[in-house]
Amino acid sequence: MKETRKGMLLVISGPSGAGKGTLVDKLLDKDPSFAFSVSVTTRAPRKNEIEGVHYYFISEEKYDTLLREDAFLEHASVHGHRYGTLRREVYDRMNRGQNVLLDIDPQGARAVMDREKEAVSVFILPPSYAELRVRLHTRNTENPEEIQRRLENARGEIAQMNRYRYLIVNDDLNLAFEKLSAIVRAEKQNSARYFPVVEE
Repeated sequence: MKETRKGMLLVISGPSGAGKGTLVDKLLDKDPSFAFSVSVTTRAPRKNEIEGVHYYFISEEKYDTLLREDAFLEHASVHGHRYGTLRREVYDRMNRGQNVLLDIDPQGARAVMDREKEAVSVFILPPSYAELRVRLHTRNTENPEEIQRRLENARGEIAQMNRYRYLIVNDDLNLAFEKLSAIVRAEKQNSARYFPVVEE
């Protein structure tokens, strides 16, 4: 049996604190067919974030240059900072048959979904707003004003969850990862990107 594959564009999104980053890390660890698309951001690195691994940390001036060059697949201002997914980073890999994973905010995810109709979009939900508040406080990466802004934004983001192809409630990490893995396994066999040849 001969077969060829077109790269899958997997978009994982959700409100801050829903746990999408943890699920993304687990998927990348378990499935070597995926490459993580490193986005650019104008915000400062958090503790333990590595340049070129988690983000490309750039200046506002460099961001403006990329914007003028139409270098972004999507770009957005989120929580007072600017983010963007580099078009070349995604398309070069997909054209080589590699699966590409985007971990992006809902605003950026919607822009990608509008442009890439075959993108596999997954929205990660918290079990409750109370739990989301706890998670944002315990990760110790934002100040109280930033946490409040993210909680307020979460309500609007969750209100648009029906725009995504799949929804996963992350109330149990192992179960949520099982669901994400099942989605990925099924989508790898989608006839839009999997082309087996039945030989004589």
